[in-house]
This record gives sequence, structure tokens and C-alpha cells, in this order.
Amino acid sequence: MRIAIGADHAGYTLKDHLRARLAEAGHELHDVGAHSEVSVDYPDFAAEVARAVAAGSAERGILVCGSGIGMAIAANRHRGVRAAACVDLYS
Repeated sequence: MRIAIGADHAGYTLKDHLRARLAEAGHELHDVGAHSEVSVDYPDFAAEVARAVAAGSAERGILVCGSGIGMAIAANRHRGVRAAACVDLYS
């Protein structure tokens, strides 16, 4: 599966862990950043992942930030994208 993945500085460490696990599982990944824990603006990364999903260049998108709410709100601004904050197996 083609997956676009992005995070802000608060989600950088978890994003890298997820990226490694997804690659091991054979998924094709497009990592839009962030690429360090230097403070960045989460809407920039949410928009890039959302555009990839809406355009069809990614089948799914994963966004990671401090709470998940900001990324979901920013991604949902894009036509054809539905994002939700997921914090456990059931959400």
C-alpha cells in the first residue's frame, strides 16, 4: 500500500518508529517530514499528506502530532479527505 506519513516536531519520534514498522511490512512510504524535533507548523505537514491522499498518489495517510486533533482538523480542510484523531485500537 502507498502511504503518505507526516508529523510535526511533537510527533517526529513516533512517526519514525511507525515508518520503520510500515517499511518492514512492505508498504511504500512517502515521508513528508518533519525530519527532526525542531519546532515546525503542523498544518504544513497535514496539508502535504492530505494533498497526496486526495490526488491518489497515496492510498492512505498517517499524521502524527502532540494530540492528533490539530492534524485531523487541518487535513479535513481538503476536499476528498476524511481524517480522525485515533489514540487507541478502537478509535
